[in-house]
Amino acid sequence: MKILKRILFVLVGIIALVLIIALFLKKEYAVEREITIEKSKAEVFEYIKFLKNQDNYSKWATMDPAMKKEFRGTDGTVGFVSAWDSQKDDVGKGEQEIMKITEGERVDFELRFIEPFEATDNAYMTTEAVGDSTTRVKWGFNGKMNYPMNLMLLFMDMEGMLGGDLEQGLENLKNVLEGC
Repeated sequence: MKILKRILFVLVGIIALVLIIALFLKKEYAVEREITIEKSKAEVFEYIKFLKNQDNYSKWATMDPAMKKEFRGTDGTVGFVSAWDSQKDDVGKGEQEIMKITEGERVDFELRFIEPFEATDNAYMTTEAVGDSTTRVKWGFNGKMNYPMNLMLLFMDMEGMLGGDLEQGLENLKNVLEGC
């Protein structure tokens, strides 16, 4: 019985220590990637502001060709929602909404994941003229994991997990827009 009490005491101590550590860990994460596209800023922005166009370049949109999609509102305007539902766990179910458009500069999105986990994250795409017919596009993602789930950020490489997908999406966007 003494051994069981000691084991229980040690387990409670470890759990308490882990929860205390989580109090001091970051809760937010941010990942951003960029690419240069040989098209004018106006052309690039006019393409990326339409959420349906992500089907042509986003890695996530191609992960399950059989996923169900639903659209609500007017694409390219604030309030437009693109929803997805997939049987694949790595795609899941959720929706993305255009939250703000700064014409010619930036589009802000809210992503609401429903399955296999619930989370709300933010994403954005920006355009910046580098020349008359060259545009720098940035695609960023940021989110938050509340206490004590923020402990998972110690074990999850968000840069690695999301960064590669953003890079692939930007490469696809470049190929679509440059006609490669």
